[in-house]
Amino acid sequence: MSNPYALRGDADAADSTPWFSPSIDRKLLKQLMQRNDRHSLWNYGLWLALLLASGTAGVLAWGTWWCLPAFAVYGILYASADHRAHELSHGTPFKTRWLNEALYQLAGFMTLHEGHYWRWSHTRHHTHTLMVGRDAEIAVHQPVRLGGLLLDLFFLKSGAAQIANILRHACGQITPDGLHFIPEAERPKVIRASRIYVAIFLALLAACVLLHSLLPLVLLVGPRFYGGALTQVFNLTQHAGLDENVHDHRASTRTFHTNPVFRFLYANMNYHVEHHMFPMVPYHALPQLHAAIQSQCPAPAPSLWAAWRDILPALLRQRRAAVAVVSV
Repeated sequence: MSNPYALRGDADAADSTPWFSPSIDRKLLKQLMQRNDRHSLWNYGLWLALLLASGTAGVLAWGTWWCLPAFAVYGILYASADHRAHELSHGTPFKTRWLNEALYQLAGFMTLHEGHYWRWSHTRHHTHTLMVGRDAEIAVHQPVRLGGLLLDLFFLKSGAAQIANILRHACGQITPDGLHFIPEAERPKVIRASRIYVAIFLALLAACVLLHSLLPLVLLVGPRFYGGALTQVFNLTQHAGLDENVHDHRASTRTFHTNPVFRFLYANMNYHVEHHMFPMVPYHALPQLHAAIQSQCPAPAPSLWAAWRDILPALLRQRRAAVAVVSV
């Protein structure tokens, strides 16, 4: 097999091995799973307002050096759509379904994750977290190639792969991975949405040509690349350097503490062990969930930097690691 991480086997095959599940009061869990329009409207509204303000500042300062700090902020906020698309894919932030879906499609486009494809891909990730050959979203393959991880500080490797998938889907061909986890009846939605993405890409390029300016690209699509470094730093904390092929999120997933600004940008996904154990608990309730089950989980790293002090040596060791593939 040329790529041991390529999906194989039956997409619907059941995994009979039980996952570790912490004990938690059922009444409390039910409370934590409550969706909240008011909380999420404030949180997502603030994110959109900051995007609008920083983008407007960048446009007004276009052609001067002052546009650089404005677009630096805009790019970080724009790229953080990756974390919001992730949370929205679970359908948990908003009680009102159409609000959740509308923002999911918006954030999905911003992070170049076509929504219909990614929803099924991410469902697979949660049912087979870090199971080689079954999980399509293992970000760090062994043996580790550090060059690819560095390229993704600017979304160059993953972004190119996402665009290639979108173009392929727009041509009516579902990727081999997608054929594993997307039900046949859902595939036309993937193809239709990908064609809309391609139409927007073409319109964006036409706008750049007509205006003799890169500004349209700096405002749309481009920020996911030039503003993506912090998003990559966050995303790799989730599973990088941890154990594959284990039915215990405590060994394959990482939680760390961080400051309120990073928690806002990362949509509380620093509580990632908790998110994987109970994926239907909304982002805003993850701190309470963490408090409820922390005695049954590993001690979190006290900061983002502390988490990376664990990750870096593990990645260096895994440069020579041999991958083990689960049987299916």
